[in-house]
Amino acid sequence: MTEDAQPKIRTEDLSFFYGDFPALDGVTLSIQPHEIFGLMGPSKSGKSTLLRVLNRMCDLIVGVRMTGGVWLDGEDILDPDFDVVGLRRRVGLVLSRPTPLPRSIYENLALAPRLAGKKGRGALDEVVETSLRAAQLWGEVKDRLHDSALKLSGGQQQRLCLARTLAMEPEVILLDEPTSGLDPISTAKIEATLLELKNDYTMVLVSNNTKQIARATDRVAFLLMSHIIEIGDTKQVFTVPVNQKTDDYISGRFG
Repeated sequence: MTEDAQPKIRTEDLSFFYGDFPALDGVTLSIQPHEIFGLMGPSKSGKSTLLRVLNRMCDLIVGVRMTGGVWLDGEDILDPDFDVVGLRRRVGLVLSRPTPLPRSIYENLALAPRLAGKKGRGALDEVVETSLRAAQLWGEVKDRLHDSALKLSGGQQQRLCLARTLAMEPEVILLDEPTSGLDPISTAKIEATLLELKNDYTMVLVSNNTKQIARATDRVAFLLMSHIIEIGDTKQVFTVPVNQKTDDYISGRFG
């Protein structure tokens, strides 16, 4: 991973407004291929809004507007003619609360690929197994694929939702507080899964847990009041932050 390689994702002077409120103000950053990029900062600093801009989920919100630019592999995703449905296949989103469908484990993973045109039981079986293996869940559920996904534990449901995103064969995975509310063992499994997936995907991780950001990311941006305060290598930011506000946040003096 080199800084002079074409970024997987790039934003330039990106601002996002809910009415007159600027949730993001002049955000410029680059995310490299095959890295886990962390977004940290206190509540309402703009982290989740930025995630939703990156796959245009923000389009579903009434009364918002954007300025600036966002590019995926050099393509302008804010262009009015850009294929938004295709974008959301390429850039998957995993939310903080697991939301399995009230269907079987198998159908949770097979439904979207089937709707996207993948046919045949053999092809769907392969998608289901591959996705569950990638999410490190196959060994725990392979003998009960036709049980309701709602019977899984919270940690298993979150890994199922990650597997469901993987089943769409994305290029980028956005994760918004994916371990919020999970116990330490489930959290460790999710983090281990992300580190395994880094070889095949680019990931953006939002977390209010600074220790998780320190453990699981390669580079990090610290957001405060809609602005980026500092961006850098995670180890550098956590050991010798450039900005005093960053040091105050990761030391727990506010946030």
